[in-house]
Amino acid sequence: MNAERASCQRIGRLTPLADVLAAIARIEPVAPREVAPAAAAACVLAADVNAPESRPAAPLALRDGWAVDADATRDAGPYAPLTLQPPPQRVDAFAALPSGTDAVAPLDAASALGGMMQFMTPAAPGEAVLPSGGDIEANAVLYREGARLRASDVAVLSAAGFAAVGIRQPSILIVNTRRDDALLGPAATMLARAVTAAGATCDITNDLDAGLDRNHTDAIIVIGGTGEGRNDRSVMTLSRVGTVACHGIGLAPGDTAAFGMANGKPVLLMPGRIDAVLACWLVLGRALLDRLSGARDIEIVSKATLARKVTSSIGIAEVIPLRRAGEQVEPLASGYLSLQSLARADGWMLVPAECEGYPAGAEIEMRPLP
Repeated sequence: MNAERASCQRIGRLTPLADVLAAIARIEPVAPREVAPAAAAACVLAADVNAPESRPAAPLALRDGWAVDADATRDAGPYAPLTLQPPPQRVDAFAALPSGTDAVAPLDAASALGGMMQFMTPAAPGEAVLPSGGDIEANAVLYREGARLRASDVAVLSAAGFAAVGIRQPSILIVNTRRDDALLGPAATMLARAVTAAGATCDITNDLDAGLDRNHTDAIIVIGGTGEGRNDRSVMTLSRVGTVACHGIGLAPGDTAAFGMANGKPVLLMPGRIDAVLACWLVLGRALLDRLSGARDIEIVSKATLARKVTSSIGIAEVIPLRRAGEQVEPLASGYLSLQSLARADGWMLVPAECEGYPAGAEIEMRPLP
């Protein structure tokens, strides 16, 4: 029995969450590379994006209509139709404005009479015109380094004529230690989708030894085998090929998680439960990915009022799933987060390690689930 116990990996103490996050904060971002804007969605910019020139270079029509000199139409009215000489030119939306014109009157502002176009409504200077530089001013900073590009940002960069942008896109390897496990499989898939949505590339393997030895990846996330069970070997495997900075973290769920390095790459080991994988990703994995990508995102949080109290243990940071209940939010579970509680959750909150919880009616910060 003693020999069997000695052969199992052991957790000596729980490392404070703040210490683990501090270690993650010391990791260097990955090297930048350039990609076309269409390939940069959800990725993090490696440098500021500045407009090289004004767009448009010359005024454009903002609608289909009549290109006119606004001053020449100022006396037009329904009871005093005005015939312009020379006749106005019809333009399509986003066509260049003809020389000598500064406005685009709507098509129904004029009517044909005897082969002549008569205006019954005056146009204002600049009406329905996109001026030179109206879309983008030369040298304007469009996006800052560390910004994560949204789909709308990709559209702006493409429309503005950028052929490439510099990004940092980490490559993450997920190791699912038990391929046929009914819970680890869905957990690995969930994690892979969250990693991809956060702007990284992702691969999944079932071979821990080969995964820790892989060179063409920037970080490794291991799912399963972090506990003290007879078949738990993930932490011991890491200790053979790399270093284990901590085994046991003050986070619930996820207290058997570990963190270390292998071949110069950070390795985050998560317990093999969906709730623990989710909690570790929300608090540790996302912090690791943000550091590797150089992200400077403003965290999305919303203020909410607790419908009932939340209790927690000092020294343990805790992830609590929340469900909206009218104008308040209801805490659904703590410690072990059941599948049903996760199914009902609209978001989550983090109870800091130094806090014993919150009373009913307290205002807290609610964060979105991946």
